[in-house]
Amino acid sequence: MNIVCVESLGISREHFETLREHYAAMGHEFTYYMDRQEDEETLAQRMKDADVAVISNIKLTENVLKQCSKLKYLSVAFTGLDHIDLKYCSNHGIKVQNAAGYSTTAVSELAVGMMLDLLRNIVTLNEAIRQGGSRGTFLGRELRGKTVGIVGTGAIGTATARLLLAFGARVIAWSRTERPEVKALGVTYMPLDDLLRQSDIVSLHVPLCDETRGLIGERALSLMKPTALLVNTARGPVCDIAAVGKALVESRIAGAAFDVFEQEPPLPINHLLLSTNRCLVTPHVAFATEESFAARADIVFGHVDQWL
Repeated sequence: MNIVCVESLGISREHFETLREHYAAMGHEFTYYMDRQEDEETLAQRMKDADVAVISNIKLTENVLKQCSKLKYLSVAFTGLDHIDLKYCSNHGIKVQNAAGYSTTAVSELAVGMMLDLLRNIVTLNEAIRQGGSRGTFLGRELRGKTVGIVGTGAIGTATARLLLAFGARVIAWSRTERPEVKALGVTYMPLDDLLRQSDIVSLHVPLCDETRGLIGERALSLMKPTALLVNTARGPVCDIAAVGKALVESRIAGAAFDVFEQEPPLPINHLLLSTNRCLVTPHVAFATEESFAARADIVFGHVDQWL
């Protein structure tokens, strides 16, 4: 088999060479690339002779896949698969497997970190003191005692709930599937409308699909408290970005934090969420920690070994 890793995945060259030796001993050829190229021509060139390909969140379209006539298996170093043309893969017998679980801790920790920043204005105050300012009359708010609504109680949503409970927050949830182990933590499930009305903070942890696209739009935002905060570390299109931006500008919600958008960063300088200081933004980094990348490599190439 010809195995190709089309990008570095944050793995060292030494690690890749160990993998090359591993697959050579099994009678397979292994090729890796130490850079990340997202243009379709380069992707097709790298994958065209592959039986097995490893890729993270680079968009993989039909145009690329149809040039990869030998491809039988995709090991995706990412949790979501919405960047892969799954219909094409299904129609052409290409098995696709994600790397569920590698970034559960990383994403949940960033979600809570964003909540703390929104409540205490850490980034803003850092800038103020660097410019010769002081506290002035600023008062923050505490996470303890706040009602946090978790939208989606998969692995990441559940991990986030555990952290919030340790902070002393009240945690409520809505999910397409209610989990007994989440209820056992003391989390109360309720309809989404009720969650939006009650929450001081709403944290999104659902996958992107037809059911969740635009889940948080004009109507949902109208149900939230004017003092409420919105945190999105899930997928950008789960929110109607225009509606969120308008709600922030009009002070119909107090603030938001986004790690994900309708496109991968860099964002245009006139992007709506960049037009207000009520929104904390990071460039899709929730999954990106040293620990999660090490775990991801083990999962991804473990999947390749299992498939072989």
